[in-house]
Amino acid sequence: MRTTSRYRAAARMIAVIGVVSLAAACAGNGGDGGTTGGGDTAGYPDQNITFVVPFSAGGPTDTVTRMIAEPMAAKLGAKIVVQNVEGAGGTVGAGEVARAEPDGYTVLMHHIGMSTAPALYQNLGYQPLESFETVGLVTEVPMTVVARKDFAPATLQDLVTHVKANADKVTLANAGIGAASHLCGLLFQTAAGVKLQEVPYEGTGPALTDLVGGQVDFMCDQTTNTSGQISAGEVKAYAVTTPERVKSLPDLPTTAEAGLPGLEVSVWHGLYVPKGTPQDVVQKLSEALKTALADQKVVDQMAKLGTAPVPAESATPEAHRTKLQEQLGTWAKVIADAGIKAS
Repeated sequence: MRTTSRYRAAARMIAVIGVVSLAAACAGNGGDGGTTGGGDTAGYPDQNITFVVPFSAGGPTDTVTRMIAEPMAAKLGAKIVVQNVEGAGGTVGAGEVARAEPDGYTVLMHHIGMSTAPALYQNLGYQPLESFETVGLVTEVPMTVVARKDFAPATLQDLVTHVKANADKVTLANAGIGAASHLCGLLFQTAAGVKLQEVPYEGTGPALTDLVGGQVDFMCDQTTNTSGQISAGEVKAYAVTTPERVKSLPDLPTTAEAGLPGLEVSVWHGLYVPKGTPQDVVQKLSEALKTALADQKVVDQMAKLGTAPVPAESATPEAHRTKLQEQLGTWAKVIADAGIKAS
């Protein structure tokens, strides 16, 4: 997959490689917390930990994962291997983790797609609440409504008026069924009261490349994927889909400010382990996550991509599970109303 120049810069910044390894001593990582699963977990971790990213290298979820992997490895005193397992909107990689040994050595980083998959896929093979233990939320990435730079509408309200009058001609790009850009596009159509011609791609990179090249008219995508193009003037930006403006894009209004309050969505990310993983292991991972999210290097890296770590109280298994439950209900209705299913 082609990646944008912004991603290549981010990749260099965080040294995107297949393995994030840290030769940290394992001393001091004992502890005598209780377990809810079998086996002695007092020495956890005593081997490499694999972080599974169910999307391609260089994409938003992969970038966020590699940002937190190094400080988490330092806290845990172990090596973290980042493995990309692509396919079917993230469900292939998630399915592999669901079936993995529940010992804390296989961890999944997933985004909002964890809450949409049950409504999209008829034969999913796992259930988010029943197949996983939540570890903690990581970040909530704002989304932006952007268009090819020569697209006629000047404001978000102009865009709504234009697409309503030209619904059979306007093209709305996305990164495939179930992708964050697809979900945001569905919400845009619902909020605007229009049905548009959607153009799915195999990933955000190709979709944004064609948008910059003028092959499609507009799309909704994460700030981690669009900030560079917006700042460089390669695309026309209309709004950010969060209640507050994004610090890295201070001149970009929110959708509510721009006249479309029904379009509000962010792409949240969280860590998961297979159901049955001992609770003391889950807590060690959660504490390592909190440490990583407080790391100034991580804070600075995320800020450059238009996002920020969640507060410490959100990087917990309990807060994460509550978020997941809420989002499952929200997206089940949106997807049912849209009448879409993934094959």
